[in-house]
Amino acid sequence: MAVKDPNEIMFTAFEPKVQNRFIMFIDGIPSYLVKNATAPGFEAGEIILDHINVRWNDMNLSLYDPVTPSGAQAVMEWARLAHESVTGRDGYSDFYKKDLQLDILGPVGDVVSQWIIKGAYCKTANFGEYDWSADAAISLDITIAMDYCILNF
Repeated sequence: MAVKDPNEIMFTAFEPKVQNRFIMFIDGIPSYLVKNATAPGFEAGEIILDHINVRWNDMNLSLYDPVTPSGAQAVMEWARLAHESVTGRDGYSDFYKKDLQLDILGPVGDVVSQWIIKGAYCKTANFGEYDWSADAAISLDITIAMDYCILNF
C-alpha cells in the first residue's frame, strides 16, 4: 500500500499576489499618481554575442494627471533631463537615468515582492486624450526603458 506524502494531504497556505496591491517609487513623481504598471520582463535573444544577449522589456506605466501637482509636468521634468526641446541640449545619462522601485504588497500592506529597476529612463510619453463628451480623468501613459532589473524577493 502506497503512503501519501504529508505535503499532498495537509493544508498548504496560499495567498495570491493581486494586481491592485503595489506602490511604485520614482524620484520626482509622487507614488499616488501611478495608476498601473507592467512588471519587468526580459527577452533572451537567440543571436550569440560575445558579451550579452539579454534585453529587458520596456515597462508601461499609466499615471493620473491631477490639476495639482501636475502629473504631466512631473513627466516632462524627467524627460527634460534627457533632452531640452527649447534649447536642444541633451543631458548625460547620469542626469536622466533613475533607479525605480516597484513594491508588491500583501493583504496587510507588507512588501511581499520587490523589483529594483536600474538605469530607467522615459522612452515615450502620451499625455492623454481630451474629449468634450467624456467625463473621465486624464491618464498619462509612459514607457520606461531600463538597463537591467533585480528581483530582490
